Amino acid sequence: MTLASHADARVGTYVSSPWGFSTASYWIEGPTGLILVDTQFLPSAAEEFVTWAEAVTGKKAELAIVLHANPDKFNGTDVLRKRGIRVVTSDQVRASIPAIHEKRTRAFAARYVPDYPTALPLPDSFGSQTTELSAGGVTVKAHVLGAGCSEAHVVVEFDGHVFPGDLVANDAHSWLELGRTVEWLERLEELKALHPKAVHPGRGPSGDAGLLAQERQYLERVSAEVAAEQPQGLFNDAAAERIRGRIEAAFPGLRFPVFLNIGLPAEWERQVRAAGR
Repeated sequence: MTLASHADARVGTYVSSPWGFSTASYWIEGPTGLILVDTQFLPSAAEEFVTWAEAVTGKKAELAIVLHANPDKFNGTDVLRKRGIRVVTSDQVRASIPAIHEKRTRAFAARYVPDYPTALPLPDSFGSQTTELSAGGVTVKAHVLGAGCSEAHVVVEFDGHVFPGDLVANDAHSWLELGRTVEWLERLEELKALHPKAVHPGRGPSGDAGLLAQERQYLERVSAEVAAEQPQGLFNDAAAERIRGRIEAAFPGLRFPVFLNIGLPAEWERQVRAAGR
């Protein structure tokens, strides 16, 4: 676990172990309590996250906001609820969670048993529109955005701080499973328009608005390297090896290169569809 103030003592960070995908969750400290951003991948990490945040601040967590329908965002929902914390997300994100939970349970449950939620971790909804949410004497803005790394996103904004979840990765490869690169770039423009002074990614250290430009550069490079193969038909191992080699050479040392195994076929298929090949 780590603690970072980002030159603002009201914002704190918890990072899970690599076993839990080094997932970053955050807290925002108000005068009387805390708002949490995301709920962690493993229930044990969710417990540790809340315990740590409350111990550091001496205040109770009152509200948690789930940013998108990936299990490292929503899996800890019921752990937090049992501690009296209200967990919310948008209608759009909430609607995506049941199918994603079923799919990821098939992929992950056996590996992580007993530290994986068996019951559906379903947050409450705050509605379908961008809104302000208050708890602990602090108010944040929850922006309801469209597809990117997930089919729908919530981005939390607080006094110049922006929490975009996996729309931004730092020191790690991005989760490109859906092949929604075009929409993702639109999301980054929406985030840029907020003029953030601090950006707190789903994975990797926090930084300034330069992280948005860095993410754009990454997505555009991945797209260009796939396009260089003039994709048509089904993705193949030879193309995968060439593309992956070029991306890893362009971005040396990024963690979780395994994410490319899912992301590159999706980007290939997107380009094949777009070209009608």
